[in-house]
Amino acid sequence: MKLASLQSTGPTRRDGRLVVVSTDLTRMLPALHIAPTLQAALDDWSSVETPLQEISRRVNSGEGSPFDPAECLSPLPRAYQWADGSAYVNHVELVRRARNAELPASFWSDPLMYQGGSDTFLTPRGSIPLADESWGLDFEAEVVVATDDVPLGASPKLAAERIRLLLLVNDVSLRNLIPNELAKGFGFFQSKPSSAFSPVAVTPDELGAHWREGRLHRALEVDYNGQPFGRANAGIDMTFDFPTLIAHAARTRALGAGTLIGSGTVSNRGADGGPGRPIAEGGVGYSCIAEQRTVETLLRGTPHTPFMRAGDRIQIDMRDDAGRSIFGQIDQRVAAYPLG
Repeated sequence: MKLASLQSTGPTRRDGRLVVVSTDLTRMLPALHIAPTLQAALDDWSSVETPLQEISRRVNSGEGSPFDPAECLSPLPRAYQWADGSAYVNHVELVRRARNAELPASFWSDPLMYQGGSDTFLTPRGSIPLADESWGLDFEAEVVVATDDVPLGASPKLAAERIRLLLLVNDVSLRNLIPNELAKGFGFFQSKPSSAFSPVAVTPDELGAHWREGRLHRALEVDYNGQPFGRANAGIDMTFDFPTLIAHAARTRALGAGTLIGSGTVSNRGADGGPGRPIAEGGVGYSCIAEQRTVETLLRGTPHTPFMRAGDRIQIDMRDDAGRSIFGQIDQRVAAYPLG
């Protein structure tokens, strides 16, 4: 089953109106009579899942009107909680190396996670506002799960049972603001502005055998300014699976329905165990600019790929065996945003 939130007016304008989308992303049917919004559906999942699946059967049999991803908000336009992990330790190692920070041994056994802003997600086909190019704007392509209610102290096994949906995200970062913020010892805030999620969220059964062991075994396609930039497989080199990340988040608190848990930037090591190579050099590339800049520094002594500027375009997608987009493509351009 695939679900999306369309732009709306009236009482649901902030949260969109829920529609069920066909597997090939060509048609949709409204679901307002079952749940007005995706958050409402997640709040009452045990009651609404079966009727939503019936709508899914109908839309996949040919009913419905044309679906246009450009009309979508992020599936959850705002969420009660957005917590982003860093399950790909290769990525953590590379970005820390870029700022001359050591990688503690505990990072291989204890997940990293930060609490992100979740009140103003960007739209998947809208712009990324940037007030100052010196802040070092970067994209980060990731996989995300949305949960049902998760009790405090949940085990990974229980956490796995509470995964309801999967999405993609562009977790926007301002790289040049990160070092000074982290040096204060209180975590990210200004360096992590609003993110954008894929037009569609999907239930795990839509992914078949590619969703297994708490990981999504598909290539995450990242194109930057029209050129292939990353093709890392999200199921490879993922040190912590999603049930482990969810259990980590729930260690000291319960998680409400609609909690979003991110994988962190998808990152694969090279065949030789090293940091990997760009696509143009036969590698699978990278899911953020920071990794490429780190590799450039390691190989050449200095980075030469700049961070994003006004007009730059980022596209993030994942395809099924037939070559069709699974989640719909995130397609954003950077737009100058004058302050004051």
